[in-house]
Amino acid sequence: MVLAQPPNQHVMKAFDLTGKVAVVTGGARGIGLEVSRGLAEAGANTAEATAAEIASANNVRAAAYQADVTNQTEIEAVIQRIAKDFGKLDILVANSGIASCVAAEDYTPSQWSDIMKVNLDGAFYSAQAAARIFKEQGHGNIIFTASVSATLVNIPQKQAAYNASKAGVVQMAKCLSVEWVDFCRVNCISPGFIATDILDIHPQEWRTKWLDMIPAQRMAQAYELKGAYVFCASDASSYMTGADIIIDGGYTLP
Repeated sequence: MVLAQPPNQHVMKAFDLTGKVAVVTGGARGIGLEVSRGLAEAGANTAEATAAEIASANNVRAAAYQADVTNQTEIEAVIQRIAKDFGKLDILVANSGIASCVAAEDYTPSQWSDIMKVNLDGAFYSAQAAARIFKEQGHGNIIFTASVSATLVNIPQKQAAYNASKAGVVQMAKCLSVEWVDFCRVNCISPGFIATDILDIHPQEWRTKWLDMIPAQRMAQAYELKGAYVFCASDASSYMTGADIIIDGGYTLP
């Protein structure tokens, strides 16, 4: 097994994604939207949900596709279609995810299963579909959106299913990075608290507690993550595979 080695080049060129084709699942809002913008700003053609705005702003080609990531057959067909429409596929960002707060003793089978189907199964099915293309091409790059919840137990919210699903994503990425090392790299980005719509459902007292626990004393804006995704997607990180990059304002450190 040999991890691909790019030529030595100017460092700014190493970050350049011009001509690359990227798929971002869950790209319509929040982190996924900013990742889509970041990849486009670095030159990549993208397949996601805010196609017209991103294409116009960055002079790249963009298109929107719809698929249920929990349906292996459906996500496989859509990713194959994207590769055909764009002529290839270079990057997959498996970003789709959902969260809920349920006491562990109260989970119903469907509540537990829904989280796992999207966050873990959906991430795997998306990566699997891309990897089949990457194996045939001989190159590719997969980036999973995990979470600091893979590393610690958040409080005061009770979210065992979410935490377990994200821990599964991190371990899965490590496994895939070894299995697929001869044709693609696989890494994770684990954000801390990001100021997106997903947090709006929580009580204000929880948000206040979280801020008290973050050494940075603020949450991140989603755009503050896009540089990390570009780094992972580019030749700038060519020897990095199986890594989990935690971006959390110091939240996991105390």
